[in-house]
Amino acid sequence: MKRTWPIALGIFLIMLPVTAVVPLLYDLTEGRFPGRSELARHLFMSVNMAGSLLVAVLAGLLSDRLGRRKVLVVPALFLFSLVLFLMYLPFPFPVQLGLRFAEGVVQMAVLVLAMTMISDSARPEHKGRAMGLAGASMSLGVATGTVLGGRIGSEAATHVFLYGGSLALLLAIAAIFVLRDARLERSAERLGAVVRLALKRRALLIPYVFTFIDRMTAGFIISTGSLYFATAMGLSPIQIGLSMAAFLLPYGLLTYPSGLLCERVSPITLMAVGSICYGLFLIALGFTPADQLVWVMAAGGITAALMLAPSLVLTVRLAGPAQATGMGGFHLTGSLGFMLGPLLSVAILTFLRGQGLDPYPTVFVIFGAFEILCVLLLLPWLLRVNRRLRQASQANTVEDARIHPGA
Repeated sequence: MKRTWPIALGIFLIMLPVTAVVPLLYDLTEGRFPGRSELARHLFMSVNMAGSLLVAVLAGLLSDRLGRRKVLVVPALFLFSLVLFLMYLPFPFPVQLGLRFAEGVVQMAVLVLAMTMISDSARPEHKGRAMGLAGASMSLGVATGTVLGGRIGSEAATHVFLYGGSLALLLAIAAIFVLRDARLERSAERLGAVVRLALKRRALLIPYVFTFIDRMTAGFIISTGSLYFATAMGLSPIQIGLSMAAFLLPYGLLTYPSGLLCERVSPITLMAVGSICYGLFLIALGFTPADQLVWVMAAGGITAALMLAPSLVLTVRLAGPAQATGMGGFHLTGSLGFMLGPLLSVAILTFLRGQGLDPYPTVFVIFGAFEILCVLLLLPWLLRVNRRLRQASQANTVEDARIHPGA
């Protein structure tokens, strides 16, 4: 695990500037560009994920083909720093959206490749803890970023871009000296490889579908949820950041133990149970008063920890040797969900208001139902794949005992 800790630290740090904008969403849109519509405010979050869609698969495919990750990670970090510095400048709103798109491209390239490097460096029997560490680093970075964003942007929201750009620049310089590629066999993958891999290993669609729904609801929380906290509840950016941290800190702290648990308990079981509990949390969130928000968000973070690591572990197990390609597909579907979450939320809010209905808490109930229905509709398939994985695990145990009798 010695080679994975520096990469995990990098994942943690790279998530800080990405999520620092969450508690400042209203200030960076309506505050900085007055008169913007509700759609424009949500689009500021979604366009970032649209950029991620382009590179989530391409980064994994290209690095699989090269057999190297570092050669792509370092330039992407320098570009990430440049884009953040440019977003500090007073460009008009359409240009800011373009920069947000570019930010999503380079940030996702770094994230996909860094998480794949962790998987590359881990022994097969330690994949669960390795991906748990990767997930924990990402979610703790998200949690810390929301708190720092509320603090740094309390006087001027655009300060987050200066701090984020400086941090990304330092990471790029450090990556030159710290990162080391694991030995990989070159793989002549092409763009269609993601589709072929999913068709060949159709069980991969399970973690892909779950991460799509999970990230869709995450996009809903950090866009509609953030705006709801600022407008309907009247919370300040610092209060919003603390509320988000109450959710994300237990989520991050428990993701690594969840990865360890995947080495003893079926990741499918953990993923299904976590999704149902998370759906119930989303429904409850719509009925939560401001003075109880922190406690409900913390409970939601605990349930969410049961979802990320199992889906990562399942992707790695089912992808076989094409791990970067499988991880690219995982992030592709996740980015698509994250992008669609705010846009779907706007559509639902607009429809409910058009019917003369109060959109809250109905929109929270709808997004919570997505999580629960995902489990119920896929339950027969989940049971079949779970049984097959258990049989494969038992066969590997018998084979290992035959090769190492007395071990």
